[in-house]
Amino acid sequence: MKRSPIDRILMPVDNLLKNKPISGILLFVSVIASLIWVNSPYAQSYHDLWHVHFKIGIGDFILDKPLHLWINDGLMAIFFFVVGLEIKREILAGELSTIKQATLPIAAAIGGMAVPALVFMFFNINSESESGWGIPMATDIAFALGVLSLLGKRVPLSLKIFLTALAIVDDLGAVLVIAFFYTENLLLIYLEYGLVFFLILAFANWMGVRNVMFYAIVGICGLWVAFLFSGVHATIAGVLLAMTIPAKAKINKSNFLTQIGVLLERFRIAKNLDGAFVSEEQQEILEEIKEIRADVETPSQKLEYALHPLVSFIILPLFALSNSGIVLDGDIFEVLTNNLSLGIILGLIVGKFLGIFGFTTILIKLGVAKLPKGTNWGILAGAAIMGGIGFTMSIFISDLALNDQEMKDQAKMAILLASFLSGLIGFLIIKYSIKPKSISETADEL
Repeated sequence: MKRSPIDRILMPVDNLLKNKPISGILLFVSVIASLIWVNSPYAQSYHDLWHVHFKIGIGDFILDKPLHLWINDGLMAIFFFVVGLEIKREILAGELSTIKQATLPIAAAIGGMAVPALVFMFFNINSESESGWGIPMATDIAFALGVLSLLGKRVPLSLKIFLTALAIVDDLGAVLVIAFFYTENLLLIYLEYGLVFFLILAFANWMGVRNVMFYAIVGICGLWVAFLFSGVHATIAGVLLAMTIPAKAKINKSNFLTQIGVLLERFRIAKNLDGAFVSEEQQEILEEIKEIRADVETPSQKLEYALHPLVSFIILPLFALSNSGIVLDGDIFEVLTNNLSLGIILGLIVGKFLGIFGFTTILIKLGVAKLPKGTNWGILAGAAIMGGIGFTMSIFISDLALNDQEMKDQAKMAILLASFLSGLIGFLIIKYSIKPKSISETADEL
């Protein structure tokens, strides 16, 4: 089929948006851009930009926040919403849907959260920075998959699935940590309002309401606003909203194929007009096809698919750009060797490796689980180290956990260094652990 000029122009953009690992590379570019910007003669413009205020509201109800908070409290709620949808999908029909499939990534995630927290506390217990124990617990899957993409098709698919499932459990743990440990000054009246809106959304799901706009309006104007004023971080509303989005299709795939077949046959024998236009009968059939297509899609997966490009290519890069601006002055070595920084760096690099690799090794040796297909111990070790790429969630938690701005900057610098080293070391270990394909395997692929 001949493509129009606009199709040929937009095709590279469309291909880019479908390439998930590219988002990790874009995150890296955003970090570098923020560091260059904030350490340049134009540093003041960087700070001024994120403090520009935006107002929305009706009548006397006005939300007035600087751009930085709109990103962290608003746009990041969409990120957590997508995380919630991913968690829900994996539990219902993915790698976490059966005990056999879920055992290894769940164990890896638990180890990868517990050990880094213990390593951090070893350096920071009874200190002003001990509240940052949650910082090294997170894994940034976008960044990790971006690094893995540099190895191309040599990376076993099972490794990507394992890392993704691990990161999803890890994200769930981070959400719980934020909700229970990094929430203060609770206003119960707004939590009660939030509960009412959550129950309305859950009831709508039970009633079979599939209109995405309904969930968006009640979720944003009700649930998110209530959490924003409650003292519980507003991003938690995104996860709760995701739990209420319907995850069932109106018709199954078998019925879809049958009905589509009938409609396509009707379309074939219907009256046909010359040229590009379709007849009225054919137009009605096309509308029926649209309705059936909507019926076979779950609103949950439809939203997840639609929002992924927004999150990967706009929200997360904006978050990285607005939160990674660290002034590199003074004695950087001293900054990176204080207890806070050591707790984060060693927590992410050493703690993540010991937790993920140690817990998975125990399960595999006990016969409870098996190595992911196509991998070996070297590849698993590389993946465990790559789990130390904390970045997005670690930076997010550092802003919640630490009150002093100097400590926040130190934490972010430590996160960036640890994430870089984890990615580099993990990449090299996986690269040299992947066995060259045999001639017969290469022939089979061809």
